Amino acid sequence: MYFAALLARTEDGWEASDTELDEVETLTDLADLAREAAVDDDTVVAFIEQEGTWFGVIRVDGEDDPRVFVSNAAVAARSSYGAMLTDELLGRDDDGADDLDSLNLDGTEDGEPETDDNADDNDTIDAVNGSESPAIAHGPLGDSQLLADLGVDEKELLALNGDALATIADSLGCAEVLEAVR
Repeated sequence: MYFAALLARTEDGWEASDTELDEVETLTDLADLAREAAVDDDTVVAFIEQEGTWFGVIRVDGEDDPRVFVSNAAVAARSSYGAMLTDELLGRDDDGADDLDSLNLDGTEDGEPETDDNADDNDTIDAVNGSESPAIAHGPLGDSQLLADLGVDEKELLALNGDALATIADSLGCAEVLEAVR
């Protein structure tokens, strides 16, 4: 289960809105959704959280490229929205995702079992294109300074766990408005 919210900065403080991610397939879609919530091209912070296992923060300032932070890349990469964020941060291209002929679902060539006992445990098979790629490391990924000018420095962001979004919202001074949309 995901929780997603947008916090838009206004002259009077922050406005929060619960958001549905049904139509979001890319980071660009999410950034466009955030820009729609913006007041006068001001800052919008999008939060995505999956049952306390990982969280993502996406910051959109006007037409600038979105800045992204994911608390635990390896865990997030196993979920649809987390994979969208980690793939973007790692520069993975989504081309060919719809090419069914390129799918390698069992991780072997032609369905034959893998017999190499010396396979490198640090490599994984990319189910979309069958190519080997480095495993995603456990831990944070992305711009850990994206909220520094708003009161959440890098050290604080990296130390968050549990109800991280409430802690971030409290630091931004908008815990009550975020709680109202939970």
